[in-house]
Amino acid sequence: MKMIDLNCDMGEAFGSYTMPNDEKLMDYVSSANIACGFHAGDPAVMQQTVTLAIKKGIAIGAHPGLPDLQGFGRRAMQVSPREAYQLTLYQIGALSGFVKAAGGKLHHVKAHGALYNMAAKDNALAKAIVQAVFDFDPGLILYALAGSKMIEEAEKMGTATASEVFADRSYQDDGLLTPRSADHALIANEEDAVNQVLGFALKQEVKSVNGNPIALRAETVCLHGDGQHAVEFAKLIAEKLKQQGIIIKAPAI
Repeated sequence: MKMIDLNCDMGEAFGSYTMPNDEKLMDYVSSANIACGFHAGDPAVMQQTVTLAIKKGIAIGAHPGLPDLQGFGRRAMQVSPREAYQLTLYQIGALSGFVKAAGGKLHHVKAHGALYNMAAKDNALAKAIVQAVFDFDPGLILYALAGSKMIEEAEKMGTATASEVFADRSYQDDGLLTPRSADHALIANEEDAVNQVLGFALKQEVKSVNGNPIALRAETVCLHGDGQHAVEFAKLIAEKLKQQGIIIKAPAI
């Protein structure tokens, strides 16, 4: 029986305000990556989002990013491996406190935005992030871009991984994501995005922007929750996967 995880970045708001789609999206995804205050989120939102995730029975992950609220963590910054380790460990600890207080258990860690993309190609940064995850709890799963340096470094260290692919992002011939600054980085057509997810789930394959088939290990699919039709899209993806007999489930720890 085929299984795949659907994950979504959540808790990316401030104060008493919760992202409007988060609770509804939790009906269709199997794991949530919760912002830890550096690129988005704050203590109030972290607590609210953790409580919702436990209520909905979905896996909870820490979503550490660069200290860049204004740029939403999507701007590349010069950080040393030591700094990457420190900011990752700090943020995991912050979210874990709320998870423990609520009676839940932290399941995974997924870096956010520019930190995620930088570490996908940089061995030293990748190793630092993996080390932070391992040092905090060697039982946690690292969610990282399929075929990336982070997956490589985690496997060397013996850290469990979930290779991540994206429903609405296009891919280059080398299997890496098309930079957001480039044309056709985002897949706007809903049918194309659905077909891409089915390709991941059924064939472990994606078509690059040049139409070339790229083999990619796909264990978790990221659905972005901030789009205008994010909830409807998540529902559609979940329905299409179930129609193919694919179980939507978070990776086992």
